[in-house]
Order: sequence, then C-alpha cells, then structure tokens
Amino acid sequence: MFRSLKIRNYRMFAIGGAVSNVGTWLQRTAQDWLILDLTHGSAAALGTATALQFLPMLLFGMFGGVLADRYPKRPLLITAQTMMAVLAVAIGLLTVTGAAQEWHVYVMAFTLGMISCVEVPTRQAFVVEMVGRDDLPNAIALNSSSFNLARVVGPAVAGMLIYLLGGTGPLFLINALTFAAVISSLVFMRTSELHPSDPVPRAKGQLREGLAYVMRHEKLLMPILLIAFVSMFSQAFSMSIALMAREEFQAGASSFGLASSMFAVGALAGALLAARRSTISRRVLFTGAIAFGVFQVAAGLAPSYLAYLALLVPAGIALITVNTAANAAVQLATSPEMRGRVMGIYMLVFVGGSPIGATLVGWLSEIGGPRAGAVFAGLFVLAGTAMAVLVTRIITGRVARRRAVPATA
Repeated sequence: MFRSLKIRNYRMFAIGGAVSNVGTWLQRTAQDWLILDLTHGSAAALGTATALQFLPMLLFGMFGGVLADRYPKRPLLITAQTMMAVLAVAIGLLTVTGAAQEWHVYVMAFTLGMISCVEVPTRQAFVVEMVGRDDLPNAIALNSSSFNLARVVGPAVAGMLIYLLGGTGPLFLINALTFAAVISSLVFMRTSELHPSDPVPRAKGQLREGLAYVMRHEKLLMPILLIAFVSMFSQAFSMSIALMAREEFQAGASSFGLASSMFAVGALAGALLAARRSTISRRVLFTGAIAFGVFQVAAGLAPSYLAYLALLVPAGIALITVNTAANAAVQLATSPEMRGRVMGIYMLVFVGGSPIGATLVGWLSEIGGPRAGAVFAGLFVLAGTAMAVLVTRIITGRVARRRAVPATA
C-alpha cells in the first residue's frame, strides 16, 4: 500500500505535500466561511467565489499543460507554490485588519485559479518523474490519501480555529506558512534520481496536437469524459456541505468542519483502497461514478444531521474511487512527451467544469434550498455517466471513419 514512499524524492514530496494540504483545507474552509460572513449567508455569493476559483482552469487549463511539457517541471512547481503563499499572506492580512471585502475574496479566488492552471497539470505530470511508471498508480492513490487525510483534519481544525481565534484571517496566514514544507521538499530533491521527460520544443499547433491525441485514444477519452461529468458537480457538492450545515441544519462553524471531515473520512478510505489496487478497470470507474451520484441524492434527502453525516462517508469513498482510477488510467495510457498536455486537458475537465456546476447548484440552492441543490447535483452526475459512454462512442466512431477514408480512397 505504501511502496512509493520507499523512493526518497517522492517521500519528501509526499511529506511536504501533506503539510501543505492541511493548510490548503484550512484556507478553503476559511474562504467559504468568510464569504458567507461578508454576504450574510448568500448561497449565490458562495457559488460565485467557488466558480471564480475554477473558471481559469476552464479557460486556460490546456495552456498550462503545454507549459508543463515545454519547461522543466520542478522549477515551475517551486515558482507556482511561492506565488500561492504570497496570495495567502495578502488575503490573510486584509482579513485580520478588518479590510477584507467581498470583491477581495473574488479576486483571490480567481488569481489562485490562474496560478493553478500551470501548477496542477505540472504537479500531476511530475509524479511519474519521481516514481516511474510501475509505481505510478500507487503514488497517485497515496497523493489522494494525503489530500483527503488533510481534508479530514483541515476543516475540523479550521472550524475550531475560527471559533478560538475569532475569525478566518489567521487561517490564511497559517496556510501561507505551510507552503514552506512543499517548497523545501522540491528544492532539496536529488535531481539525479528523477526520471524527467525531455522538454518539448516550442512549436505551432501543440495544443491541437494534444486534443487530437486524446480523441484518437478511447482509453484516454472515456475516463476524461467521465471525470468531466463527475467533477462538474463534485466541487458543487463540497460547496453544498457548507449550505446544508449552516442553512438546513442550523449548525455553526465547528459542525460545518465536522461535516466536511466526514466526507473526507470516506475519501481517505477510498484512496487507501485504491492504493492496494494493482489494476484499473472500467468497472471501477463506472461503479464509483454511479455510487457517488446515488449518495449525493441520498445526502440531500437526509432526514437529520446525523443521517447526513453518515451518508457523507460512502459519498467520499465513491468520489475518490472514480477520481484515482481515472487519473491513473489516463497517465498510464499517455506517452511521456504528451503527458503535460494530456494532464492539462484532464485537469481542465476535472476542475474547469466546476464553475458551471457551482453556479448551477448555487442557483438551485438559492431557489429551492440546499436540499434541492444536493439532489439535483447527484442526478446530474448519474445522467453525465451515461453521457460519457454515449459521447465517447460518437467521437471515436467519427475519428475512426475519418482515418479510414484515405485507406479506402
């Protein structure tokens, strides 16, 4: 289950990432709570902030993948992580001094999203350079374990800190400090033990080349389309946890943190199960997607807060099952010189659809209440799973017919 940790560079990266991930979840919880405080509990404002954070990936995510193929990945990561730390300091100081306004949160969310356009696909593609192909699925699963362990700890600690410290400002500053762990792990890596792919020279049409590459390979297209539909509403479901806790069950910040942590407990369990899995199958992908949609609907209909908390656990397991399986399947099916661009496309659909899902669920929650938002998000996931199969067959069929035309002419 933990075999990738035997590799020194990955072990350093994993430890640094674990510390930074806790800080990230402190900030995510603080950001949600801050915007709700500034707007007196507006679901639409919370949806807007979430959408702005992920909108840049939708607009520019593929260009970040091109940069990941074109330049050495470790220096890109160091630069991006440093910029994120500076951004956390800025919003933290604004909040601590009482100067933070609604538009400050929007600007911070959008700027963080712009940096992520380069950082996320680069980080995803960098994993294989640390561990090699054989240990890649295990490393991806352990990354998810680390992220979701932080998701267990972070929101719960954030809820307590917001209460103890009297506000969200200090949490942004704490997050800024945690970036030192991951930056130092990157700086002190043994470069001789990395397996870097050769940088791809600058050339015209590299973005189109990446898109064409994905559309030619069903093993890439199917999981990418599936994760597009699932992730569009997974971030919205995370957002709805704040709305359900605060508006539906009348819970405070600490209870909101508990709800987020229960969802993360399931996600952590799903990631650890994935780390033990040696092969990736379509059955795993589709089972995870369908189960996530079903448990979203069930959580939205939960009759009590305790029932809601209980349903968040299997929802977390299902979500991470499909996420880790899709990520590993895509990376294993991609050639090294295309990995940055393919992961740029993958992360574009993984994150870029969130503005659509967050805005739609925020709007539905504003009109019909948080329960309606959660139920419709689950129904959209189920419909999207079926659409992934249909669209893959249509696209691959057309590509196959076009490639067959010269041979029959």
